[in-house]
Amino acid sequence: MSLRYVPGLLLLAGLFVVASQAQDHPWIVEKHEGYRFLYTSRDQGNLKEYNVMVERGIASMTTFFDSPYQQKFDIVVHPNRHSLDSTWQKDWGMSEFRSECWMVASGVALKLDMISPKRWGQEACEHRYEEVDNTQRLITHELVHVYHGQRNASPDFSGVEGLDWFVEGLATYASGQCDSVRMTAVKKAIRSNNTPATLDAFWKGDLKYGLSGSVVMYLDQHYGRVELKKLLPLTKKAELLAALKTTELELLEGWKKFMSN
Repeated sequence: MSLRYVPGLLLLAGLFVVASQAQDHPWIVEKHEGYRFLYTSRDQGNLKEYNVMVERGIASMTTFFDSPYQQKFDIVVHPNRHSLDSTWQKDWGMSEFRSECWMVASGVALKLDMISPKRWGQEACEHRYEEVDNTQRLITHELVHVYHGQRNASPDFSGVEGLDWFVEGLATYASGQCDSVRMTAVKKAIRSNNTPATLDAFWKGDLKYGLSGSVVMYLDQHYGRVELKKLLPLTKKAELLAALKTTELELLEGWKKFMSN
């Protein structure tokens, strides 16, 4: 899930404690190569496990895109949903915002916020840390957003128009979340002639991850990884279609044939 971000944390070096802007507790800051963890004392014993997952996600992305992250970024491990909501309220200037129960993380160019994964079982619905493969893919999904945001003209995706399906579809596909269950559901929807008529509607409804991810899978398979990477800086659907020298109708027809095969 990519969400809008207003920079609120200074990039500092080393391992030390800073005052939290959203909480009464202090953040502990731990520096790694290319990124920093910000966490509370409640997660001091969890950081080693979390760091393994982050390193796996980073390695997966640099292999997928065949290039490294361009900037250092922060990974903020929130002790609970209240901490996450407080940060998002401040970042977006929405004092009344309350996250949905399935929302556990978000990534943009310079920051990845997440509720401590070991507390997803009690702080969230749909996600459990014990489902290790799904947890890894979700963290990798957000790391795709970080990678994408560092190359996009709108680093927090707030300036993206008509490309929600691409932003989320890229993260779904590159992280390995286009699993057999999602792809079977998409194929069934195509056979039933029950898919959206426009790309704008792909990031809606129960099939949004499968629909959006499968379109990006099609772009990768049909146009190639090099051309897919060229789409990362774009912020408008018309720009993407022009870059691929196609129309929306042609793209959707090609996607349906690809998925049917």
